[in-house]
Amino acid sequence: MKSYEEGTTGNKTSAIVFVILGFSHRPDMKVIFFILFLCIYIITVLGNLIILLVINMDPVLHTPMYFFLTNLSFLEICYTSVTLPRVLVSLLSSDTSISFAGCAAQMYFFLFFGATECCLLAAMAYDRYLAICSPLHYMDIMNKKVCMQLAASSWICGNLVALGHTTFIFSLPFCGSNVINHFFCEIQPVLMLVCGDTYWNELQIILAAAFVILMPFLLILVSYSLIISSILKIGSARGRYKAFSTCFSHLTVVTLFYGTAVFIYIRPKSSYSLDVDKVLSLFYSVLTPILNPIIYSLRNREVKGALFKMSQWHTVREHLSSDRNAGPFCQG
Repeated sequence: MKSYEEGTTGNKTSAIVFVILGFSHRPDMKVIFFILFLCIYIITVLGNLIILLVINMDPVLHTPMYFFLTNLSFLEICYTSVTLPRVLVSLLSSDTSISFAGCAAQMYFFLFFGATECCLLAAMAYDRYLAICSPLHYMDIMNKKVCMQLAASSWICGNLVALGHTTFIFSLPFCGSNVINHFFCEIQPVLMLVCGDTYWNELQIILAAAFVILMPFLLILVSYSLIISSILKIGSARGRYKAFSTCFSHLTVVTLFYGTAVFIYIRPKSSYSLDVDKVLSLFYSVLTPILNPIIYSLRNREVKGALFKMSQWHTVREHLSSDRNAGPFCQG
């Protein structure tokens, strides 16, 4: 199969088919990888769906913080669905090729959900800042309209970032190898297939990524600096613990997500290690989404309480249903 066709610029070519290397270097581990990734995908989707269901059904959780959490859970389902289903298919099939348009679409959606998560985590930090530093005015400031605007802005910003990055990268000329040494169409592995000197292209991408990743991160840092300053002013240790516990889940997710994202995107191609970055990408694109519902359910009393109420209600319904079914037979 011809992987490249001659373009309009002489010896420059335009790729029509890429081959995603994925985990093909370990054919003996294909079954194990498939079972592992399938379990991760199912748990991720079910875990985040449960969070969505619990928040929707319990009126106690109809607050700004949980409104943003529903956005985050929905986003994590989409984020994982961009990469894992294709990985599962490639593990079952010997065909690991992906079209030029397919690769561009995968990169777009991956960047879209990733950039949206950056903005959404910043919005959640702002929400925690207002809840702790301005509790008396919290509900007046974080009203439904403001919550909707912050969430919508996050999704719009993510879309614009993804559209700009993807359009820029896939407008570059590709030549030589068409093998992407990764398990999806990630920026750096795809950029390695671009013809000629890509120094300025790399620099533009790094600067754009720095803006997208670091600006929300700086907002998060400022928010938490003010939060910590406010918490330290609380007299009792119990009060300080209670205030900080409302931020612990969000802070854990921020650390997991930004810790790997910053390392991968804000550095030049010369320091890029294929094997190390493949593992790191796996961590923030696959493991972070599966950990989010666990973090928010195990460390959050309100979510645990709502889950308990749901389980109790389900038990009561089953009991009532069994009583109705047994009723006619019990009548004397």
